[in-house]
Amino acid sequence: MSLAGPRRFPWPLVALLAGACTIGFVPIFVRLTEAGPAAGGFWRLALALPLMAPFVFRRGSASSDEPAPANPAKPSLAMLLAGVFFAADLAFWHYGIGMTSVANATVLANLTPIVVVVIGFVFFRERVGPIFLAGMTLGLLGAWTMAEGRGAIAPGTNPPLGDILSAATALWYAAYFLSVRQARARFGTMAVMFWSSLVGAVCLAGVMLALGEQIIPAGPGGWAACVGLALAHVTGQGAIAWALGRLPTATASVVVLVQPAVAALLGWMIFGEAMTPLQGLGALGALAGVALAQWAASRDQRRADQAAALSQ
Repeated sequence: MSLAGPRRFPWPLVALLAGACTIGFVPIFVRLTEAGPAAGGFWRLALALPLMAPFVFRRGSASSDEPAPANPAKPSLAMLLAGVFFAADLAFWHYGIGMTSVANATVLANLTPIVVVVIGFVFFRERVGPIFLAGMTLGLLGAWTMAEGRGAIAPGTNPPLGDILSAATALWYAAYFLSVRQARARFGTMAVMFWSSLVGAVCLAGVMLALGEQIIPAGPGGWAACVGLALAHVTGQGAIAWALGRLPTATASVVVLVQPAVAALLGWMIFGEAMTPLQGLGALGALAGVALAQWAASRDQRRADQAAALSQ
């Protein structure tokens, strides 16, 4: 008879894995929306708003792991900025998905953890260690290998520009991440997602009108893809946000990177976008570097917090 007792089912790990796999479908839906890139982002956010609103404005919705309740009807400046940055993130990434391969667009956009720490070092003087620098170097080298190792025949209308836009996505998402981190000090996850999505939808509406994009999907398949984007936005991002606070950083940083692997596999199965061996090696290097850098940054921050607590 075991004295250890029954083991708890790892729901946070399951939720994180399911959320990452769900987000992996996003670039596929973007390709199938039959609308412009910014318009696809607009429908993703606009259709998600009714799904999030009941969780934001219902009474007694705060949970025990949420910060002190704040009035969700009065968004903070950080929330509004998060929406602007998220709109830029979606616009750049969606255009990148149309110009380069799904695998390249997704892996390059996932350099965000490295960018976040670099911004923290430059603007907030947060310390970085040698392991983070090694991970950052590996991640950037892998990203460069992916971009340069595509071979003579590359999928997409303009692969070099698509790679640049996808890499720039990491900058915008880093700004979004930092804004969300500040907003989460006072508001719950769903409130932050709702207001940033609302502001993002307004910004993307302006972009799609200014660029003269196709706004309405051409047929039922396009509308289905837009609905898929909205569902992935709510369920995928929600599951990841819920699980991240309940898992060790080392585990979470690796599992989240299932997303680009799923996207690359779907891109190959649906659009026939096979990677060259050199691209595959670069993708593995980029993702391994991101995971290593994210783990090292979290470890260094934890040690700094412990040192600060002991000095008080």
